[in-house]
Amino acid sequence: MSENFLLADRFEAERPGLRAVAYRMLGSLAEAEDAVQEAWIKLSRTDVSDVKNLGAWLTTVVGRICLDTLRSRTSRREDPLPEQDGSVRLPDPVVTALARVDPEREVLIADSVGIALMIVLEALSPDERLAFVLHDMFDVPFDDIAPSLGRTAVSTRQLASRARRRIQGAAPTADTDDARKRDVVDAFLTASRGGDFEALLAILHPDVVARSDGGTLVPSILRRGASDVASQAIIFARFAANARLVLVNGTPGVVSFAGDRPLSVMSFTIRDGRITGLDILTDPDRLTTLRLTA
Repeated sequence: MSENFLLADRFEAERPGLRAVAYRMLGSLAEAEDAVQEAWIKLSRTDVSDVKNLGAWLTTVVGRICLDTLRSRTSRREDPLPEQDGSVRLPDPVVTALARVDPEREVLIADSVGIALMIVLEALSPDERLAFVLHDMFDVPFDDIAPSLGRTAVSTRQLASRARRRIQGAAPTADTDDARKRDVVDAFLTASRGGDFEALLAILHPDVVARSDGGTLVPSILRRGASDVASQAIIFARFAANARLVLVNGTPGVVSFAGDRPLSVMSFTIRDGRITGLDILTDPDRLTTLRLTA
């Protein structure tokens, strides 16, 4: 087997992990694929005979590519943070069936990287996000991250520490019992379909926040408080003839359909048995790219 084929095989073995890095950095499945492909092009044009740990080398390469993408977004003032300028921008959800395990997608969402955490990552600066994702999520040493940022290892450690504090403050600990979370989501679906306002109030936290990302075609919605969110849930249930329990980033969620057309992907944040956050993707263009089927 030629050296190029051997290198390609080694890269394919690393691809799922590299996609996981890129997804956490960018929040976009398509951009994550592009970043990984760009890393392959760089690898194919680089002499790596002296590289002792190809996986670690590729991880830092993908991180640097993603950093450039994030900095480019910032310079163009794209992808506003949620709640700025009245817009809501959610990261791409990773949707899987309850009864089927997709190993590659499982790698994407390992360590409970839910939509709520992905939203907080979006609020970090590009440099903070790189330092936190590579070190805290993938155990890359600060000495290896620092050159990508043009900083010292000490400064990079401070970035990660600052990011960690911001995440801990913005993403309180949620329930981890999947069976219990599924029961709560089931109860939410049942109450929504039945128009049971009081039952919805019982499972919604008084300060629940619901964010809906409709893209450019459907108005985005930001709602706060149990009463407002419950009313909207009942209205939306009338339009969704079919709603399915799925896993959204590894935790129980819902995909709603009208016929064979997906209407939404809903991700829930649940704490102490009550829903504290509901993040809903309703953008028709992005739903099409997810290739969801009823």
